[in-house]
Amino acid sequence: MQYLDIVAAAAGGLLLAWVADLLTGRRGLGGTALVSGVGLLCGWFLAVRVLAVSTMDSWTWIPWSLAGSVICLVAFFLFRSKR
Repeated sequence: MQYLDIVAAAAGGLLLAWVADLLTGRRGLGGTALVSGVGLLCGWFLAVRVLAVSTMDSWTWIPWSLAGSVICLVAFFLFRSKR
């Protein structure tokens, strides 16, 4: 049960990618999952390494990661070229 928080964050990121894919009507879960994963890493980096509001021993970095994922997904769908 040592890595349950990492599994929960990854599952949350995948869920966010799936919901974003459903809401936009696209059929590319791979792209949204990649963007969501990058957002998770960015949110984790901000919470743990830059701002030092959390450590890996607590669960408080997970909302930061999910917020980073949401921000990246919104930016992905806003600035993506539509050919």
